[in-house]
Amino acid sequence: MANVGGGFGFGTGVGVGVGVRPYAELTFDSEGDVDRVTQGTVSRMEATDLLVFAHGWNSDRSTATRLYDRFFAPFEGLVGSGVRLGYVGVVWPSMRFSDEPIPDFDTLAALAEPDLGGALDPLTRRALEEFWPERRAELDRVAELLAERPDSAAAFIEFGALIRELAGVDAVPALVAPSVPAIFTDDVLEVCRALSVALARAGAAGTGVPGTGAPAASGGPEGPGLTAGGGMRGLWGGAKELLRQAAYYKMKKRAGVVGERGLGPVLAQLAAARPALRFHLIGHSFGARVVSFSLRAVPDRARYVKSVTLLQGAFSHYAFADRLPHDKGTGGALRGLQRRVDGPVVACHSPHDSALKIFYPLASRMAGDSAGLLGFDERWGAIGHDGVQAVPGAPRLTLDTALRDGVPMTGCVSVDAGSVVRRGGAPSGAHSDICHEELARLVVDAGRMGR
Repeated sequence: MANVGGGFGFGTGVGVGVGVRPYAELTFDSEGDVDRVTQGTVSRMEATDLLVFAHGWNSDRSTATRLYDRFFAPFEGLVGSGVRLGYVGVVWPSMRFSDEPIPDFDTLAALAEPDLGGALDPLTRRALEEFWPERRAELDRVAELLAERPDSAAAFIEFGALIRELAGVDAVPALVAPSVPAIFTDDVLEVCRALSVALARAGAAGTGVPGTGAPAASGGPEGPGLTAGGGMRGLWGGAKELLRQAAYYKMKKRAGVVGERGLGPVLAQLAAARPALRFHLIGHSFGARVVSFSLRAVPDRARYVKSVTLLQGAFSHYAFADRLPHDKGTGGALRGLQRRVDGPVVACHSPHDSALKIFYPLASRMAGDSAGLLGFDERWGAIGHDGVQAVPGAPRLTLDTALRDGVPMTGCVSVDAGSVVRRGGAPSGAHSDICHEELARLVVDAGRMGR
């Protein structure tokens, strides 16, 4: 069994602190291996419909449990009398960045210790060590550099080399090296400057969203420490974001593995044993990637997956396209897999999600892209930013319209959820603001479970 990392150990499969019943967990390690005890618990659930929810990147076990408790709470009062719900929380090894606020769970004042500046707070440091247990020495040096913030190009070059070690991009074979994001291969000073500007933009954007509590960016339009004569010390905020992106890069790959090799086959086994059971998949952030990649394991003509709801999905908006607009000979990573769902694939997106609006395109941009790190290019957009793209006939609805008129019976549909997904602080904005009854009602409608 592989190292799970990220503070997620295997448990009994029964959630403590989740108010709905019956509730159980499916726990996976980093290679997609399922804990058989948790699988057995789920297989014995008495239900007609299983809600299967996968959490995203900014989670530890406690945060995932609280998310499931809050999100699942409204469902019992929303479904019809013939529906008996079972609730499943997918637990997979991501990690918790304690300096990123989660609406309803954190307050900005309760996050990192005061006056840490660009340094790592103790909780994030511990999470990083659990996420990369074999990289303690590299993390020690990364932490030293972030705390000291030396005004030295050599220090940034050293930092960039350490980040590449953590991300594992130096070990990528030459044949597939062009797929490594330029954020890890371009000049580290330029990358840190681009990320520092992006952080300033995210902070400024946050102040325009009511209730975010996000601080305004200071020091002019380019942010603190980025003006002429400011030296290099002001770029260490961008360096810290580069560390965060290295963790995201690893989690992104892991999410696909957990979905395709773990969750997908487990659901197929459950469906084979209980053919009448209906599955409704829900994923947040990289958890949306987990549930979407699980569709690769759904056999052709199988009808057990009745709906998929993606909440602020952190993967390409072209994933379901048969042909990419910029490369007609190539399709998306999940091309056509919406046809394996006996119901709709609903992609919720929000303009208030800074993580997907600003940082996801930076992290996804490929080496050699002439547009530059801060250039706009739709190739690198996230499905949770602007919905499904390049899938003919996929409607685009507001949340109010979707709740009033319903969503299509099949196929992809994009729903602008910005009316409720709007709170959160820098750097991620409203990325995790998903615990709303309106979104629960959308899941119920997509799965035809309503009264």
